[in-house]
Amino acid sequence: MARTVARVIVDALSELGVRQVFGVVGDALNPLTDAIRTTDDVEWVGCRHEEAAAFAASAQSQLTDRLGVCMGTVGPGSVHLLNGLYDAAKSRTPVLAIAGQVPLSELGSDAFQEVDNDLLFRDVAVFRATVTDPDQLPQLLETAVRNALGHKGVAVLTVPGDLGDRELHHDRPARFSLTTPTTRPEASAVRRAADLLSSADRITLLVGQGARAAREDVLALADRLAAPMVLTLKAKEGFEGDNAFQIGQTGLIGNPAAAGAMHSADTLLLLGTDFPYRDWYPEGRKVIQVDTEPAHIGRRVPVDIGLVGDVGATVRDLLDQLSAEQARPDGAHNRGHLEQARKHFLSWREDQARLADPAHDKSLVGKVRSALDNREHGIRPEALAAAVDRNATDDAIFTSDTGMATVWLSRFVEMRGTRRLLGSYNLGSMANAMPQALGAQHLDRDRQVVAFCGDGGLSMLLGDLMTLKTYQLPVKLVVFDNRRLGMVKLEQEQAGLPEFGTVLDNPDFAAVATAMGITGIRVTDPADLDDAVRRAFATEGPVLLDVLTNPDEIAVPAKPTVEQGWGFAVAKMKELLRSHGDETQH
Repeated sequence: MARTVARVIVDALSELGVRQVFGVVGDALNPLTDAIRTTDDVEWVGCRHEEAAAFAASAQSQLTDRLGVCMGTVGPGSVHLLNGLYDAAKSRTPVLAIAGQVPLSELGSDAFQEVDNDLLFRDVAVFRATVTDPDQLPQLLETAVRNALGHKGVAVLTVPGDLGDRELHHDRPARFSLTTPTTRPEASAVRRAADLLSSADRITLLVGQGARAAREDVLALADRLAAPMVLTLKAKEGFEGDNAFQIGQTGLIGNPAAAGAMHSADTLLLLGTDFPYRDWYPEGRKVIQVDTEPAHIGRRVPVDIGLVGDVGATVRDLLDQLSAEQARPDGAHNRGHLEQARKHFLSWREDQARLADPAHDKSLVGKVRSALDNREHGIRPEALAAAVDRNATDDAIFTSDTGMATVWLSRFVEMRGTRRLLGSYNLGSMANAMPQALGAQHLDRDRQVVAFCGDGGLSMLLGDLMTLKTYQLPVKLVVFDNRRLGMVKLEQEQAGLPEFGTVLDNPDFAAVATAMGITGIRVTDPADLDDAVRRAFATEGPVLLDVLTNPDEIAVPAKPTVEQGWGFAVAKMKELLRSHGDETQH
């Protein structure tokens, strides 16, 4: 078989363990997709939009810690990759994007569809290069892959349309040997951190994704320090289930117990997190931060001691330093801080569970019931999320769209067992849940994959529902159909603004799915909810569960401010007056 540029690239992907490549065929990609067609262990997944392809590749990378691969052809095809690639870059996961280009002879002539890819991807990629001679391979490809894996980021390799089927003059195989080092901070810094922790009275841990591989070590440290453990959203996976120290999330999607534990602590220990919301860090506390990236130390909150190293290795060193002779005089840290935080968290969780009970609305009386009865205004989104949690398997993979769908997942879906969680939690893009589920399901067709879709997000990339159907991927799409851009609505109302521009004129999504050859189930009555969720999970192949939820249901922040309360009241009054005015005009 001829050693063409396309063949070298595809054979190398096979060697790297890449099993799917996502994209849209055409133009400069034709030699590459033809090489995939004749390769047994690499599958081409034809998407309807390159953004979905990039999200799918990123999802595979995040779930496997291996290279994800997507392709975009000349000009617009490559441009469409950008949003999904930005999400991969912000998620710090290795993705290789193969971008098409006009023929070499046309470069710089403003040819039809010509785009300067090296400039286009400058901000998003840790490496980018254009192949201008076949003999640059495989070295150029090796460099791209090593950069993506080594820097946990995006590499872009551009292949002009007249190079893909050209042969190389040598026959050197690609080599991708790359090991990941384990780093640990200096011993003197660890000793200073241990001394600070030993003298602290109330310690709270803020634990992020970077600590997930060190679960047992982190649990041992929490026990040694009698410290409640606040989890970032990305740390739900790995730390939420079977953990007597965790107290959920802080921030806008969090709970008052977690916010309280942060503010009542005298010392914060940040483990593998770059939690970006500065307003949610208390002021005037001693702070120790552990992270593999020096640039992350202190960029969100002032840090007293920064420990640059792997969380597992660093925590083990801290545990060694926190020996019996260094412990507090009573032999252990005061456990009252931990016990109070856990008590507050469990009480809050009980209150949340009542919101998810279909009988909750029946307990409301008088005008309150009239205003809030979800039988008139839609199904409680809390009830939908809780029903999914009850019925999903303990090894399910969940994806969630940015916005209210993520809020309900964070509060009502527990990452127990070997469940996995993906979302656009750093970039905050819309429309990510469905294409991420597409990538996840391709990894294992027998594992349950559940996408928490907002109606706004789903409709953005609606065409790739056909990709699920074409490949008969058994993804379960749960649509929180509140006919709103829900998070934007909440933002406006908290600022005292009346809702504007957020209303969505949605179709019957279940009927749309049915027209596409996908099982569609629509739920409008709370009494039908549990049966519908069970039926969706029991049905073979892809299923879209369209649940009409209450657009006025809100998630109260973990520490609501007086300004937010007044803003919400003022906004509701404006909306009421506007609605009354509309009625009198008709």
